[in-house]
Amino acid sequence: MPKEAVFTMKLEPDLREAFMSEAQAAHRPASQVLRELMREFVQRQRQAREHDDFMEQKVQAARNSIQAGLGIANEEVEAQFAARRAKVAGLA
Repeated sequence: MPKEAVFTMKLEPDLREAFMSEAQAAHRPASQVLRELMREFVQRQRQAREHDDFMEQKVQAARNSIQAGLGIANEEVEAQFAARRAKVAGLA
């Protein structure tokens, strides 16, 4: 991919020196390391947004289900799972 954009940023001199030193110790150009960090950041943000969207859809589906009268009361769910736990534990 051609590199046509320039990115300028301000940072503390100590951070710059430490970063440049570590990039050099890794035998990698600082610009390459920064590009990788940026790509990783973009990917993490996209994944987080996709997860948030997925969860919002699940929550909305649950709300729709409840509004349609298809939900189960918490007490009933608790009773069902208490019976399952008892069965697994050999108490039922």
